[in-house]
Amino acid sequence: MKAIVTGGAGFIGSHMVDLLVKNGYEVTVLDNLVNGRLDNIAHHKNNITFAKVDIGDYNQDLEEYFIDVDYVFHYAALADIVPSINDPLKYHKANVDGTINVLEAAKKSKRLKKFVYAASSSCYGIPEIYPTPESSPIRPEYPYAHTKTVGEQYVLHWGHVYNMPIVSMRFFNVYGVRHRTSGTYGAVFGVFLAQLLNSKPLTVVGDGEQTRDFTYVTDIVDACYSAAVSNVVQEILNVGSGNTYSINYLVSLLGGEKVHIPKRPGEPDSTFADITKIKTMLGWTPKVTIEEGVQIMLDNIEQWQDAPVWDENSIEEATKDWFECLGN
Repeated sequence: MKAIVTGGAGFIGSHMVDLLVKNGYEVTVLDNLVNGRLDNIAHHKNNITFAKVDIGDYNQDLEEYFIDVDYVFHYAALADIVPSINDPLKYHKANVDGTINVLEAAKKSKRLKKFVYAASSSCYGIPEIYPTPESSPIRPEYPYAHTKTVGEQYVLHWGHVYNMPIVSMRFFNVYGVRHRTSGTYGAVFGVFLAQLLNSKPLTVVGDGEQTRDFTYVTDIVDACYSAAVSNVVQEILNVGSGNTYSINYLVSLLGGEKVHIPKRPGEPDSTFADITKIKTMLGWTPKVTIEEGVQIMLDNIEQWQDAPVWDENSIEEATKDWFECLGN
């Protein structure tokens, strides 16, 4: 069986490669290495095919990689809120144009059994219902969330028009080893772990009582694989941990001092996936508890040695446009 993983050298994508190789698939990784790292898949160098390509480039011919492919796992995307506000066109190119390019290439395969799209729970914006079901209103608050939502709409539309077997997986707050350590101010785990390594206080937004549905990365890829090999098509599925945890609780698991920084506009007080649908349709359930996941992160904390160390002043500067654009 042949599988393609776009963004396969990245955080989630590399874990998908791990699972596919373990299950005996012939795997091709497409990645432009903007966020991905070859180190993430170096242990598979003799078992996979790697191609450095930019899926957002309409002049890039992708079809050759998709000949007779059975499964496509589309993870390639730009993430994070702040840079999407500063450069929305760059995000549109990667997350929307890139998705269209991959869809167009994938639809040429006569063996395609499933196209799995990595969607984002940020599409819900500030939800009205917790846990949040897939039927909740779609109200993205910033360009990253919007581009992932538009990408999902293209996937659903291509599935309808071209009879492609697609499924869209809306991820909630993914964390785990190999998470990006770029210079961008982003996900809380990367920020906190770098601060811990450098004996700096953890910068807690607001009062820290906001909660997040932290979902460990191996649970995420297990859900994607379960969807791929199932008979489920033309569906949207939430993927979450089955619980929601306060930032203060996360700090207590990590240890260390903390300092509070201003609450930010456009961020929900809680993210919490209703995973009834995926449990019912796939029989899938998350396996890694937050306590187990945090311990894995701490056991591998050296991965964040080169990550930027943020403090109150540098975060204030990095999020200035965020407050200016979304503050009203």
